[in-house]
Amino acid sequence: MGEAESSRTSPPGDFGSGAGARQIAWADGCKRAGDARQEAEVPPELAGERVDRAAAALFAGFSRAALNRCIRQGALKLNGEAVQPDKRLKGGERLRLAEGAAPFAASAGDWARPQPVGFALVHEEEHFLVVNKPAGVVVHPGAGQRDGTLVNGLLHRRPSLAALPRAGIVHRLDKNTSGLLLVAASAAARSRLVAALAQRALFRRYLGVAEGAMIAGRTIDKPIGRHARDRTRQRVCADGRRAVTEVRVKERFRAHSFFQAVLETGRTHQIRVHMASIGHPLVGDRRYGARGLLPRAPHPEALRMIRSFARQALHAAELAFDHPMTGKRCSFAAPLPRDMAELTAALRQDLESHA
Repeated sequence: MGEAESSRTSPPGDFGSGAGARQIAWADGCKRAGDARQEAEVPPELAGERVDRAAAALFAGFSRAALNRCIRQGALKLNGEAVQPDKRLKGGERLRLAEGAAPFAASAGDWARPQPVGFALVHEEEHFLVVNKPAGVVVHPGAGQRDGTLVNGLLHRRPSLAALPRAGIVHRLDKNTSGLLLVAASAAARSRLVAALAQRALFRRYLGVAEGAMIAGRTIDKPIGRHARDRTRQRVCADGRRAVTEVRVKERFRAHSFFQAVLETGRTHQIRVHMASIGHPLVGDRRYGARGLLPRAPHPEALRMIRSFARQALHAAELAFDHPMTGKRCSFAAPLPRDMAELTAALRQDLESHA
C-alpha cells in the first residue's frame, strides 16, 4: 500500500461540461449491469495519462485490479487494438471493454462484510468522506487480513458504499501510517476524484520523524520498483517508475529530524523508500533500514520513546482537492497522533537537556 499518488502543482480539470461531463456519463454507464459493451472516449483532461490510470478514472464501476487484468488479457482495447498498460494517451481515443468483463477481480478477504472498526470521520457529506485512519488499521481486505479493515468499517458506517469499487476508497495508506484518507461516496464523485488523482491534482502533505539530523530539505527524484527478491518491499532501481518527493525539515534534533513531505508522484511506500535511500529511514521502520538510532547519552524519555516506537513514524497530515461536484477548494488537516507527538516532544526534551 502506498503513501502515495498526489501532486501540488497540477490543477484539476473542469468537469462541469464538455469532455469532462462525457467522461462521467461514460463512467456511470459502465456501472450498469447488462451493458453488452462498455466504452469511453478519453477526454482532454486525461491526455498524457497512462492507459491503466485513465481506465480507472473512466470505468468507475470496475476495480483497478479488474481493469489491469482486462488489459493483460486483451479484453480492454484502445481504438480496437490490444494495448500496454503504460501507453500514454493523447485524448480523443476510444477505450472499449469486452462483453462480459467482470467489474471486480477475484481477491482474498471479505469486501462485503460491515464491521465496526475504529477510525475518525473528519468530514462526511453526500459525495465524499474524509477519514483519519489510525496506525494499525489495514485499508482493505487481502491475503494477510481477510476482514476488520477500513473497508469493512466504512460499510458499517455507510452501507451504500458497497455499490462502489473498493468501497469508494480513492487512495491508500500503509497499515502503520496514520492520517487522512479520501473516500468517494457516489459514482460520479469517485470518477472525478480518481481522475484528479491520475492528474496529480490531489494535494497531500505528510509529517514524519527520520533517523539522523538532516542538514537541509531536498527534492528526491529516484525511480521506485518492486524488490527483486522480497515482493512485499519496494526499492530504488533504474528500471522503476519515476518517483518524486519534496522533503523539508521542520525541526532538527541531535540525532533525528522532524520533516514534512509532499508527493509529486505516488508510488507504493514512496516516502519510506526515498527517505531510506538518502540515509534517513523513518523511526520505527525496520523494513526499510531503521536501526533504532540514539543520540549520545540520550535523555531517558527519548531513550524510552525510540526503543518502544513500533511503527514507521509517518502521518498523512493535510489533504486538499477541488470538490468533485462544485469545484470549490476543500482542505482538511489532522493533528499528529499521540505516539508521534510524544516522540517529537521527547526528542525536543533531549535536545534541550544538552543545550
